[in-house]
Amino acid sequence: MPVNSFDGYPMTWRPNKTQLTTPLYLSIANLLEYDIINGYLAPNTKLPPQRELADYLDINLSTITRAFKICELKGLIYATTGKGTFVSPNAGAAISIADSRTENSYIEMGIIKPFDQTNSIVAETVKNILSKGYVEKLLDYGHPLGTPYHKLSAKKWLQKYNIDANIENIAITSGAQNSLAVTLISLFQSGDKIAVDMYTYPNFIGLANMLNIQLVPIKGDFLGMKPEELDAQCRLNNIQGIYLMPSCDNPTGILMNMDRRQELAEVIKKNNLILIEDDIYYFLAPQSYLPITSFVPEQSIYINSISKSLCSGIRVAFIVYPEKYSANIIRGIYSINIKTSALNAEVIAEMINTGMADKIVEDKISISKERNQIYKKYFKVENPNENPASFFHWLPLKQKFNANQFEKNALAQGIHIYHSDRFLVGNYEGQQFLRVSLSSSADSSELEKGLCILKNILSESNDEKSINPLII
Repeated sequence: MPVNSFDGYPMTWRPNKTQLTTPLYLSIANLLEYDIINGYLAPNTKLPPQRELADYLDINLSTITRAFKICELKGLIYATTGKGTFVSPNAGAAISIADSRTENSYIEMGIIKPFDQTNSIVAETVKNILSKGYVEKLLDYGHPLGTPYHKLSAKKWLQKYNIDANIENIAITSGAQNSLAVTLISLFQSGDKIAVDMYTYPNFIGLANMLNIQLVPIKGDFLGMKPEELDAQCRLNNIQGIYLMPSCDNPTGILMNMDRRQELAEVIKKNNLILIEDDIYYFLAPQSYLPITSFVPEQSIYINSISKSLCSGIRVAFIVYPEKYSANIIRGIYSINIKTSALNAEVIAEMINTGMADKIVEDKISISKERNQIYKKYFKVENPNENPASFFHWLPLKQKFNANQFEKNALAQGIHIYHSDRFLVGNYEGQQFLRVSLSSSADSSELEKGLCILKNILSESNDEKSINPLII
């Protein structure tokens, strides 16, 4: 092969030379990001060696190294010593809620839809509010952080779950994802590092990638993130923050006990980390449990969304922040939101103050416990620390699968489900899992049918391991 001639030479990624612009390193990084995000490079694809790419493009090796570093910081690729550089398993895998399916074309067991059966109660509240004479006042630009009445209602709701905050340190946002975006943009900079569980919420991964914030995976056990592992990584890396979901971790379902919460709080305090406590499943934890925020209030951003507890379609969350972060958070809310819908906030405040919110939570927990019993008919709960009222389960797989192919095969057989690669931060070659949603099926009968299909798929894989193309 002539020097710099790559005709007929196999390369897993061959960037288009005609699309390169200056600066070259940034152009290459952008091309690589585009091909990953748009699915032209599958997860875990091994990229060409840097020297080979440099030779192909006829540029300096350092330019490729610089481009790869940008993509690595965005979580798009990872390097393994002695093996090469690979496309991250979760790159571009943020979970979309978009639903264009034909009705009943498959059973939903991937997306977590929080028992929308209770939305009829919410609808009645909406009708009542719209009939009131003051509704016009809810439609202007006033009170960008929430009206005093809405903030007092938030305070009342938060107190039920052991957060006692001044209303001056509470803001109304447009859901948990919006709160996370506000937090990251307000308190972190490009290149900052945030500690997360090895498996974590995929839309947080996507958000961090977009903002060029590096996520550092921390090993855990049956109780969640290990404090000693967090402390060790803080010594090795310049970590600025930590993201946790202690009430019912997504995707593992772990309910973190009080001892582990206190131990992590000590490490957080010691290393001066900013805690982002995403407590969207707060209502599923025992009422005696304290948020981690209560142990380190001056270092914590506490996010309490009503999307799972009350209604997913009314985008409202409460964000609690200490005084030292107040100016930054408020500036972030003004810049990103301008304001959250006061009409939406009014609906939630009305449900809180009439007791309707408590009724909805009670109904959802009851339905969830019933569906958890159905799940146990088909699969064993391996981790005793999984929240017993969880809306989903973390199902360990007996062998390794090609994640994309497994999901496609399951869909062809009538169920939509998510493989653990969607939730993975960095590289991990250990056991694989499925996150099985219990809450999105139309009813218990549909859930049972879906679980039966899933059990059959896994049984067939076990029986046909030698010829099954799904198995790695």
